[in-house]
Amino acid sequence: MRQGSIPGVRGRVRPLTLFGDPVLHARCADVTGFGPELSRLVEDLFATMYASEGVGLAANQVGESLRVFVFDCPDDEDVRHLGHVVNPRLVTADGVTVRGPEGCLSLPGLEAGTERYDHAVVEGFTATGEPVTIDGTGFFARCLQHETDHLEGRVYADRVTGLRGRRLMRQVARAPWHR
Repeated sequence: MRQGSIPGVRGRVRPLTLFGDPVLHARCADVTGFGPELSRLVEDLFATMYASEGVGLAANQVGESLRVFVFDCPDDEDVRHLGHVVNPRLVTADGVTVRGPEGCLSLPGLEAGTERYDHAVVEGFTATGEPVTIDGTGFFARCLQHETDHLEGRVYADRVTGLRGRRLMRQVARAPWHR
């Protein structure tokens, strides 16, 4: 394998933004420049995601309020999906609604049953400005919806309601990382 072909190998690990930080609760700005700074951000996102043992990471989770996310996520057939999307737009979320365990690097150590569709399609661009369409099913569809939510200023905890939601918020309040 040639040097630099693994995403994130040239990136730096950035500190994660934790639940409660305002950057996680505001819509991120569209990317307007497709140059070296954006490529560095994508590399940093991969490096941070791998260091944190995640399957996806949005730019606002490292404090950058820009519409970018990366992923290295399997689907339900254990097929690996690896990539990134700039200025993503969730164009389809359909199929069966499945409640499954969902966690987030910005809420470390916590998870809750969260309802998501089992099929999702995201359109956007690569870091070089090329159009891209990503079609996901199962767990990968959950990942695409989760990361797109981040860029809209939502975290999975916003989707958890009722008793499960109240229980999750009590866990957040007791978490050692919570402010």
